[in-house]
Amino acid sequence: MKNQPQSEKISVLGARVHNLKDIDVEIPRDKLTVITGLSGSGKSSLAFDTIFAEGQRRYMETFSAYARNFLGNMQRPDVDKITGLSPVISIEQKTTNNNPRSTVGTTTEIYDYLRLLYARAGTAYSYATGEAMVKYTEDELREMILRDFNDRKVMVLSPLVRSRKGHYRELFESLRKKGYLNVRVDGEIKEIERGMKVDRYKNHDIEVVIDKLKVHEKDEERVRKSVDLALRHGGGVLMLYDVESGAVKYYSRNLMCPTTGISYQDPAPHNFSFNSPQGACPKCKGLGWVNEIDIDKIIPDRSKSIHAGGIVPLGSYKNQMIFWQIESLLERNGLNIKTPICDIADNVLDEILYGSLQHVRVRAELIHTSSDYFADFPGIIQYFRNVMEKDDSTSTQRWAEQFLKTCECPECHGLRLNREALSYKIWDKNISEVSNMDIDELKEWVDHCEEHMSDKQRKIAEEILKEIRKRINFMLDVGLDYLSLNRKSASLSGGESQRIRLATQIGSQLVNVLYILDEPSIGLHQRDNERLIHSLKELRDIGNTVIVVEHDRDMMLSADYVVDIGPMAGRKGGEVVFAGTPEDMLKTDTLTAQYLNGNKKIEIPKKRREGTGKSIVLKGCSGNNLKNVDVEFPLGKLIVVTGVSGSGKSTLINETLYPILSKKFYRSLQEPMPYSSIEGIENINKVVDVDQSPIGKSPRSNPATYTGVFDDIRALFVELPESKIRGYKPGRFSFNVRGGRCETCKGNGYMTIEMNFLPDVYVPCETCHGKRYNRETLEVRYKGKSIADVLDMTINQAVEFFENVPAILNKIKTLQEVGLGYIKLGQPSNTLSGGECQRVKLATELSKKDTGKTLYILDEPTTGLHFEDIRILMGVLNKLVDKCNTVIVIEHNLDVIKMADHIIDIGPEGGRKGGTILATGTPETVSKSKKGFTPKFIREELKRG
Repeated sequence: MKNQPQSEKISVLGARVHNLKDIDVEIPRDKLTVITGLSGSGKSSLAFDTIFAEGQRRYMETFSAYARNFLGNMQRPDVDKITGLSPVISIEQKTTNNNPRSTVGTTTEIYDYLRLLYARAGTAYSYATGEAMVKYTEDELREMILRDFNDRKVMVLSPLVRSRKGHYRELFESLRKKGYLNVRVDGEIKEIERGMKVDRYKNHDIEVVIDKLKVHEKDEERVRKSVDLALRHGGGVLMLYDVESGAVKYYSRNLMCPTTGISYQDPAPHNFSFNSPQGACPKCKGLGWVNEIDIDKIIPDRSKSIHAGGIVPLGSYKNQMIFWQIESLLERNGLNIKTPICDIADNVLDEILYGSLQHVRVRAELIHTSSDYFADFPGIIQYFRNVMEKDDSTSTQRWAEQFLKTCECPECHGLRLNREALSYKIWDKNISEVSNMDIDELKEWVDHCEEHMSDKQRKIAEEILKEIRKRINFMLDVGLDYLSLNRKSASLSGGESQRIRLATQIGSQLVNVLYILDEPSIGLHQRDNERLIHSLKELRDIGNTVIVVEHDRDMMLSADYVVDIGPMAGRKGGEVVFAGTPEDMLKTDTLTAQYLNGNKKIEIPKKRREGTGKSIVLKGCSGNNLKNVDVEFPLGKLIVVTGVSGSGKSTLINETLYPILSKKFYRSLQEPMPYSSIEGIENINKVVDVDQSPIGKSPRSNPATYTGVFDDIRALFVELPESKIRGYKPGRFSFNVRGGRCETCKGNGYMTIEMNFLPDVYVPCETCHGKRYNRETLEVRYKGKSIADVLDMTINQAVEFFENVPAILNKIKTLQEVGLGYIKLGQPSNTLSGGECQRVKLATELSKKDTGKTLYILDEPTTGLHFEDIRILMGVLNKLVDKCNTVIVIEHNLDVIKMADHIIDIGPEGGRKGGTILATGTPETVSKSKKGFTPKFIREELKRG
């Protein structure tokens, strides 16, 4: 490195961001560099908070002083000097879009090109008859009329009203004044009379008779004028009425159905967008789903009577009109309001729920009037809808949510577009059907669709298809062949969304750029890892520098250069323990190198657990791509679910098993994916899902508040003599309420500067300097530390500091045990990685009492973990299983897979080619299987030891 010219390396001198200890690093340009080390050792601080932050700041400095006034100043990272920096693009995990309208197709821009393809080269079909739509010029229309109706008596009509209510007196009067004599109303020819009108409460079709003639070639000029006039009045549509046969034929300048006369506007790309009013389904507004009222949630217990609260939204009987109406309706059918709902006939219950056609009589004595009162009864469902629409307060909407279920939109059937957009087809498929294909299936369609186009369509589509193919190939290169374009961005894992953005960046073909990636191998099976490494090398080979923060063995060994940060995490990290080629690294004895060269390893257990002998059996799972599978989960074991990305692991565990158990134990509202039956649910009494979703979206949430230890810390500060003298209560030590917090920043510790056209920038508060509290609150100290100092401690420091306070120590000790000793108690939760959030949740659950019959579900807990951290995590999970609990882990990491007591391998491929159970049993049993890709990698790992 020392001999390289200055321009061929990135030099970072004196980096001190977070825990970095004034380090100097040189990174070669136009190479693939991996930055590795323990979680919390300072990898992200070097890659993102130093190199990327400085690159971004320099970009901002290119704006004029005037523009920078609006942007505010970006803080310079704490570093002496950085040279050799190119424009920087960061591809992080945490930027998954939770907008339900964002999909894989919109993120990669493939859907934008598909919209253009369908608008320019799609063939329109009538949604009423399925016939191809027709479109004619005026000359073509004239020729067709002269040819098809030669020597026949016809009327040229202009459609003015199509299936609309009204009396249309003004329309008839206006036509009469223009000199027209006849109109066709609902299929009947009538003479226009003064004061003419039609029934205003019925739907009508009205056409004006432009001309009556017997068609001859010598009348060409007359036909031309009639056609022009009819098209002008009919908005581009005319009708020809054959007087002898009574048949009507439609003709149009626009796209039109020749049988029914339905016409479409000329298509534009926005007509195929579910985010545009012109393209979205009018019922679900382009979401593909609607909230419907669930009768089973409204009447959960049919053995109760309506008087006793059998209809949950109404509650128990009250002296209200709606109860009197229901009572009257029941009495009319020989029942009363105290009759159990199960004894009420279905037709009577339907009247109660959906309304009665007859008026309901409410007795005079109930409403204190002289005579009985007769009223319409629209039904409970309509009453419930009215309450929801009239009161849009958060509490009412939350109350209403418990009675709703999310259903597929009945109008578009989940396709998100209106029927007009879905009527355009290429090779017999509309745009939604194409978007629902897996990427590899889509590639096949794109490669062959030109064969099913006309010459004109082919010429138009050529360039568009070239762009689509290019982007699809990049998606395949990063191992995302199992996704479909319609897959919601919110349902992607951190690694998947990162690889989608990586595919988009490769597609942009930029050069001389510095790319920084944060663990792109998350959620990727070993088989697909090679593709990802190949994509990163491709990015490097076109002339870019690629820096990857990564723990993956294959990625490190494939890199051109490795920087190992350590030696430990937090305060004990922040130093460069090695920088050089992977070959040189294997000869050293850093913690990472010891795991790579085999000197240190995560030991395979000597004996696999036998379990409790009981199990949960799930049958007939068919959600997403699952092929009607039956699965047994033996209890009291560490179960690992494996399989390539997209094979159906999350569908089986997170979307089928967990919602079933959650509904049983916690009355959860989430509906499980389709399944036929479940047995053995009585063998557990608690289920805990530890996923990677953020522990809080606001910067006010942090590990101390999430685990509940902050309440204990505040209680400790309240008990101090100084607090008692001042009369402080626990609220005084909260940064979320008035009293103790700094009012300048409202307890945030920073001020937000809005950037208008760039992301907001946060600067420390000038009053409290980031401490969140006012001066008086900070004067209360425990062992010389204020509440702000405590929040600024790392977990490791806090364990030493609170060693004599058991209530606090027990909770923070579990955070230390799951390998989070390096994070701060008050670290904002939006700065934690997915893996760290998951371990905070795990620690919170561990600090609670386990029942010995608890089922824990973890989705890729090794995200963001170094080999050493995985060893610590597995120790924690094994402790749980040793107490007879069951742990189900969805995982690709071989260090976890080899420690399993029971493996369930799903595959063989992702998407539609997956969804079957390939093998189950101990790692040794599964390694002998010939099906799928996982056994081969398990065999190699077991040989390695």
